[in-house]
Amino acid sequence: MRPGVPAARGGTNDSPSRPAREERTLTSVAAGDRYEEPKDLPRLWHVTLSVSGEEVPLVDLRRSLEQLAHDHPFLLTSRYAGDHAEIRYWEEARDLHDAAAVALRLWGEHRQSAGLPPWEIVGLEVIDRETYHQRIAEGYGPPPATPVGVHPF
Repeated sequence: MRPGVPAARGGTNDSPSRPAREERTLTSVAAGDRYEEPKDLPRLWHVTLSVSGEEVPLVDLRRSLEQLAHDHPFLLTSRYAGDHAEIRYWEEARDLHDAAAVALRLWGEHRQSAGLPPWEIVGLEVIDRETYHQRIAEGYGPPPATPVGVHPF
């Protein structure tokens, strides 16, 4: 055993200068007390963003959506046609307002870097994780995002 290093639990302490290991008193939570999650922790929100505008070449649109997926790594899937697209992804945010605010900025903030067309947002759905899974279990709502990626409608 090295000097200054306590003996392993259950081992012996051969050093006469050190007192034997003292037992610690265990404490517990009083009956009736329970842990509550802080209210401001981030949660996962499923976002579906719909955009549309004037028709653009499909090859250019696909390339732009693939770049958006690269820039925004949480992007699950994008579906597109020449004049509209739908983007689905998970967003981590404190509440629905924060998740929606990020979603409403997504297209405009990445428009230049990803080469996205100048389309407008025409739809937005933001639901919490529980609601998303409940809808899937009940057989309605958006199907699970498979295959993940950028695909035509």
